[in-house]
Amino acid sequence: MNDKAKKKLEGEGSYAATRRYNAGLAEHVRSANVAQLGKKAAKALDGPEGPELEKAEKLGKRGPRAAALARPTPKTAARRRP
Repeated sequence: MNDKAKKKLEGEGSYAATRRYNAGLAEHVRSANVAQLGKKAAKALDGPEGPELEKAEKLGKRGPRAAALARPTPKTAARRRP
């Protein structure tokens, strides 16, 4: 394979997608109104979706495997039906 073909091939990790994500994240960090976003988050935590958000936070802190195990599969979903 020549060098141009090697550069176009991307395996599991896409370099181009990573660059786009990093650029978008940097732009968001530069332009975001953090105080306003913090107030919005606090309001959501105090609202009706608060318990669900806290549950999601705890699950997220446990890592990706815990989150994957918490998702219902077709077998577990069928068992939950009355």
